[in-house]
Amino acid sequence: MKKSNLFLFLMTFIASATAQKTYIWCGTLIDGISNEPKKEMTLVVEKNKIVAVENGFSKAAAGEKTIDLKTKTVTPGWIDCHVHLSSETNPKAYLEEFQLNESDYAYRSVEYARRTLMAGFTTVRDAGGSVIPSLKKAISQGIIVGPQIVAAGTPIGSTGSHGDPSNGYREDLMGDPGPRIGVANGIDECRKAVRQRYKEGSDVIKIMATGGVLDVSTNSNGAQFSEEEMKAIVHTAADYGLKVMAHAHGAEGIKRALRAGVISIEHGTLMDEECIELFKKTGAWYVPTIIAGKSVADSAKIPNYYPELVAKKAVEIGPKIQSTFAKAYKAGVRIAFGTDAGVYQHGKNWKEFTYMIEAGMTAMDAIKAATISAADLLGIKDKTGSIETGKRADIVAVDGDPLKDPQAFGKVVFVMKEGVVYKNQ
Repeated sequence: MKKSNLFLFLMTFIASATAQKTYIWCGTLIDGISNEPKKEMTLVVEKNKIVAVENGFSKAAAGEKTIDLKTKTVTPGWIDCHVHLSSETNPKAYLEEFQLNESDYAYRSVEYARRTLMAGFTTVRDAGGSVIPSLKKAISQGIIVGPQIVAAGTPIGSTGSHGDPSNGYREDLMGDPGPRIGVANGIDECRKAVRQRYKEGSDVIKIMATGGVLDVSTNSNGAQFSEEEMKAIVHTAADYGLKVMAHAHGAEGIKRALRAGVISIEHGTLMDEECIELFKKTGAWYVPTIIAGKSVADSAKIPNYYPELVAKKAVEIGPKIQSTFAKAYKAGVRIAFGTDAGVYQHGKNWKEFTYMIEAGMTAMDAIKAATISAADLLGIKDKTGSIETGKRADIVAVDGDPLKDPQAFGKVVFVMKEGVVYKNQ
């Protein structure tokens, strides 16, 4: 063995042998798997992993650390499967598209990421933003503070679709956007757009299967890709080991996307019974984003907050998501927690819990939607999403009992991500 390798081995061995364990005393533990909470438990954390889950309040050895959460409710770190960390709603947002550079959005994303983590969300799937793969790297390298990120990068849409960034521009500014910036028409361009996202570091592919609310176009629910185009995207993504998530409001676009093989439908506002049966047949996930619907509807009532065209769509579509969620939940569709953060202020993601419960979901199921179910959707349930030995030490505590009082989700007092404490108050 070379001297340099021997030195590295010895240093690693010494660090491992002297690694300090942290004992977390949990008054109430919701582990993300059981249907009932557990009382008086201890979590033992070493480095970035949970190494033991013990009954009672275990005593730490000399030199080891204890964190007292005896009066708190402890859960796995929460996962939001639909955020936009590079932007946040404001009445100047449409003008800012012509004023801000990518670096401006990148700097803003640093604060939005910090806020998200402090609200208890230790992992997120970012559903669209060209700067996000770089944000993810900076967080994983410890340069800035934020949640683990599964990044979609730039979404893919067709010309004039919800994913076309030139909607609403005057003719000489529109140009003819192509696959490089997420506008694809026909099977070949769709394949090229997927490959471009892979090249840029995307972890998941995001497509715009139907019209949307906040873009400056007239249609919020019509299908905007053919089924053949969607299948080309799904198959190409699979070649690169990637799954596809689909923004979709209208029923026809939802059906095409589900038949094409997407892993999740985002929003799903106007799904019908046939959509529900396809969800159950394919096993795809539904990510509702109720808070987004409520937020855009509220903002649309503020004079000049949105362009008139957008305000009209926001009032029509936004209020419907919660009732659609209730119908899907009752029917047994698989649901993962997602909020569309950025459409409202970052850090308020927890309010989605309250809206899910208000619509008829049990509080325990809501927690599972944001923990083990969300981790399952993201393909990381072997790493996080539950409190189990060997899982990542992603742990959150709230003041109060969220199973009885949904407002407790907004009272996060402790956040640990990968064994590092970011909040303890």
